[in-house]
Amino acid sequence: MSVDTKDFKQAMRQCAGAVALVTVGAEHGTRTGLTVTSACSLSDNPPSLIVCVNRNASAHGRIREEGAFAINFLHEDHALLALTFSGQKGVNGDDRFAFGQWTRGATGAPVLTDAIAAFDCVLAQEFETKTHSIFVGEVQSASHSDGAAPLVYLRSSFHVPHEIRGTVTVGDLDSRHLSWSDFS
Repeated sequence: MSVDTKDFKQAMRQCAGAVALVTVGAEHGTRTGLTVTSACSLSDNPPSLIVCVNRNASAHGRIREEGAFAINFLHEDHALLALTFSGQKGVNGDDRFAFGQWTRGATGAPVLTDAIAAFDCVLAQEFETKTHSIFVGEVQSASHSDGAAPLVYLRSSFHVPHEIRGTVTVGDLDSRHLSWSDFS
C-alpha cells in the first residue's frame, strides 16, 4: 500500500512543529543554513539531537564537511528570519547571516544569540534515506532564553502559542489518574 504524496503532505501540515535554523560554517563566506521543523531531542545521555536535512540543501554537504552544526530554535519575533533561511526571500549562503545577531559556538558553528534555545553540536552519526539524511548531533553547548513564545509552523503558516492548556506537572502525574478530559 502506498500513500499519495499530496495526502501525506496535507496530513503533515496538521502537525505543529517548532521552527529552527540549522546553521553550519565556521568561517565567514562558508556559512549557510536552512529553516526546519524536523529537529528534536534524541537523548540526554549523551545530550543529543536529531535533524532531518534534504540532501539537496546547501547545508547538507557542509554539515558533512565541517562535522558540526547548530540548531537554533526561533521565537515569535523571528518569522522573517525563518523565511530568509527558507530561501523564500532570495537570500542565499553567507548572506543570510546579515540578519539576526550571531556568535560562534564551541564547534565554530553560527549560533543565534537570541534564540529561544540553541544547541551547538558535533556530528555523531548520519543515516541516509532516499531524499534526506538524519543527522545526529552530540551537544557541546546549549543556551536558552526565557520569556519569548516559541515560533511554530502549522497549516502552512507561522504561529505563536500564547496559551498552553492542559499543562500537567510531574507532581500531578504522581498524585492522580488523568483522563482525556483533563486536557481539553
